[in-house]
Amino acid sequence: MHPAPSVIVFTSLSGLGFGLMFWMGFGVPDVFGWTAFWMYFVAYALAVGGLIASTLHLGNPQRAIKAFSQWRTSWLSREGVAAVLTLLVVAAYAIELIFFQSRYPLLGWIGSLLAIATVFTTSKIYNQLKTVPRWNLPLTPLLFLTYALAGGALLAGQVLTAAVLLLVLTGLQMVAWQMGDKAFANAGHSIETATGLGHLGKVRQLENAHSSPNYLMKEMVYVVARKHAQKLRAIALVTLGLLPAAILLFLPFNHALALVAVASHLIGVFTARWLFFAEAEHVVGLYYDKR
Repeated sequence: MHPAPSVIVFTSLSGLGFGLMFWMGFGVPDVFGWTAFWMYFVAYALAVGGLIASTLHLGNPQRAIKAFSQWRTSWLSREGVAAVLTLLVVAAYAIELIFFQSRYPLLGWIGSLLAIATVFTTSKIYNQLKTVPRWNLPLTPLLFLTYALAGGALLAGQVLTAAVLLLVLTGLQMVAWQMGDKAFANAGHSIETATGLGHLGKVRQLENAHSSPNYLMKEMVYVVARKHAQKLRAIALVTLGLLPAAILLFLPFNHALALVAVASHLIGVFTARWLFFAEAEHVVGLYYDKR
C-alpha cells in the first residue's frame, strides 16, 4: 500500500493522544490545575491533530461529515463517532480537574474506555480488510492498543509501567512482522486465483494493462526492497521500545531524559507505521503482476 504521510501521521499521533487520555482518566498522573491543563493540551493536540491530518487523504474533505452516518456498517464511521464522544466526555472531565480542582472518577473512567475504544475502531479499519492479508490478522487490534497504552504511559510519566509496556510492544511488533511476512502466502492468493485461470495451468502477464500507472497501482501497489525493510525494522525496534525502556529503567529520571525517551519513541512509531503501510500487499497487485 502507498504509505501516505497523512494516514501515517493520523494513526501515529491520534493513538498517542488517546492513549494519554486513557491513563489520565484513571487519575494517572494525579494532577490538577495548570499541570492538568498542559497535559490535556498535549493529549488533545495529538488526538485532534492526528484526526485533522487524516482528512488530508480524503478526495473530498468537505464531505467528511457524511462518514458519521454510516456507523452501522463502517468502522471508519464508528471511529469518527467514538472520537467525538471521547473528546466531549474527556473535555468535561478535564474542565473539572483544571478549573474546579476536583475529580469525578466515573466520568474519567468513561472517557478512558471511550479513548481505548476509539483506538480499537481505528485498528479495525485496517484489520477487517481481507484483501490485505498482512493487516487481516488477530494481532493487528492488539498491536494498535499496545501502541496507544505504551505511548500514553510514557507521556504520562509512568516510568515502570511505560518501560514494561514498551518492551511488550517491541515483542508484539516483532511477532506481527513475522506473522505478516507469511500472511499473503497463507491466504492462498496468487495470480491464478486472482484471474480465475488457475485451472488452465500457470498464469503469467503477457504485457502491462496500462501504459502508465492508474489509481489502483498508485494507491494499492507499493514495493519496498527487503533489505531496506529489514534496516527500517531494526531502527524501529531500537527507537520504538528498547532505547526508551533502557532510559527509563537504567538512568535517573529527569525531564531531559524523558524528552529523549519520547523523541526516540516517536521516531520508532513513525518508522514502524510507515512499514505498516509500505509492506502491506493488496491482492489487486496480483492483476498487475506486481508482487
